[in-house]
Amino acid sequence: MSGIERREQLIGVARSIFAEKGFEATSMEEISAKAKVSKPVVYEHFGGKEGLYAVIVDREVQQLVSAIIGVLEQSQSPRAMAEGAALALLDYIDTYTDGFRILVRDSPASQSRGSYYSVIGDVAQKVEALLAEHFRDSGFHADWAPMYAHMMVGLVSQVGQWWLDERKPSKQEVAAHIVNLVWYGLSGMRKDPHLVTDSAKKLAS
Repeated sequence: MSGIERREQLIGVARSIFAEKGFEATSMEEISAKAKVSKPVVYEHFGGKEGLYAVIVDREVQQLVSAIIGVLEQSQSPRAMAEGAALALLDYIDTYTDGFRILVRDSPASQSRGSYYSVIGDVAQKVEALLAEHFRDSGFHADWAPMYAHMMVGLVSQVGQWWLDERKPSKQEVAAHIVNLVWYGLSGMRKDPHLVTDSAKKLAS
């Protein structure tokens, strides 16, 4: 096995173990034993467990961000953006389940980037730019865009985490329900939103 092939093998083995057990519960001994190599071989390629974990997380981040941002950049309307982003995330979860499990788990303390939340932040920034243009064209305040972008992306990301284990309904049906809420929420927006129930007014006072 060449060095490149060995590296890819170790990444594949570790990816499945990290997805199942998480970072803290995974040991270098377990990774090396499953890969049928000695621990020094793993250290030689990655420097340690955190280095190996970082490589895996970075790959998953790039895969997910590319999928969602790619769809957003091709979207011609807010509805297409909502449909595309929802399906892109659910399709990633369906196809790369182990990768998604790794992204939504807690990262090691020294892992300052590459988490699921950084992915959501990157996507929200892209959605923000698209929404700002839509808001300006529709007569809404463009400075609302960051807030609404995080609302939309947060909704999709939370549903994705729920669907990871549920897997019912189908990803197409889940995406349709997400768009049902997001799109009809956007299309029915008011230019002067305010609280209307007595209980909400009391809490806000």
